[in-house]
Amino acid sequence: MRELVIDAAAGSAVGNRYRANFDVVHLARDPLCAVVADGMGDSEGSARAGRTAVDTFVEWTAAVRRDGPAHERADLSTVEVLRGAVAAAQQRVGAIGRELGGLAGCTLTALTESPEGFWITQIGDSRVYRLREGLLELLTVDHTMAWLGVTHGWYPFHSHEAAAARYHLTRYIGHTSQPEADIVPVTVRPGDRYLLCSDGIADQVSYQELQHTLSHSAAPAAMVDRLLAAADAAGGNDNASAIVVSAGRG
Repeated sequence: MRELVIDAAAGSAVGNRYRANFDVVHLARDPLCAVVADGMGDSEGSARAGRTAVDTFVEWTAAVRRDGPAHERADLSTVEVLRGAVAAAQQRVGAIGRELGGLAGCTLTALTESPEGFWITQIGDSRVYRLREGLLELLTVDHTMAWLGVTHGWYPFHSHEAAAARYHLTRYIGHTSQPEADIVPVTVRPGDRYLLCSDGIADQVSYQELQHTLSHSAAPAAMVDRLLAAADAAGGNDNASAIVVSAGRG
C-alpha cells in the first residue's frame, strides 16, 4: 500500500498569441496519472494531435495503474506499457497527419504511478521539475535543436540561433520516424513537489519564480493559479499549462 498522500491540481490558459488552447492536460490522483501535451502550431492537426495523444496514453496506461478494466496489457511491465502507449499515440497521430495532408504533432510529458513506482514519460519540450528540500531541478530533457546546440556549445544560450532552434523539435508525437520517449523511474518522497508544464510556462516564468511558487505552503491549485498568472504577466505569448503534484506522508 502506498505510504504517500498525493495532492495535485491542473490548469491551462490560452494566453494572447493563439485563438484557442492547443495544450491538453489530464489529471487523475489515485493512482496518479498526470499528462501535459502541447500541440505544434494552431491548426486542426495540432488540436487533434494533443487530444488523441493524451487520450491514447491514458487508455493504454490504465492497466498498470489498476484503475481501468483488466485486459491483455495488465501482465506487461510498466516500461513496456509506457512504451506501448507512446507507440500507439505515434500511430494514431501519424494517421491524422496523413488524413489531413499536413502536420499533426504534439509533445507529451507524463508522471504516472504504478505498483512498481512513479515514472516520467517524456517526448518533446514540455517539462517536469522537482522541488526537493528547497532545490528545484529539471528532471527532463528538451528534445530540441536548441537543447543540443546549447549543451554542445554551438551557440550561446541567449543567442538568436538558440531562440530559433527552440522551435525545432527533434522528437515529438506524430514524427514520421515515430521516435521513442524517454522513460525515467522517479522515487517520490514526502515533501516533494513536482511541476509538469508546457513551454508556455517554462519559457515565460523564470527559474526563481518557479522555485518560489513551489516552495509555498499553499495548496497545488493555488500554485497552478500563480504560475498561470505569472505566464500571463510575462506577456502570455503562448498557451500555458501546469500540473502541480505534492507528496505528503500517509
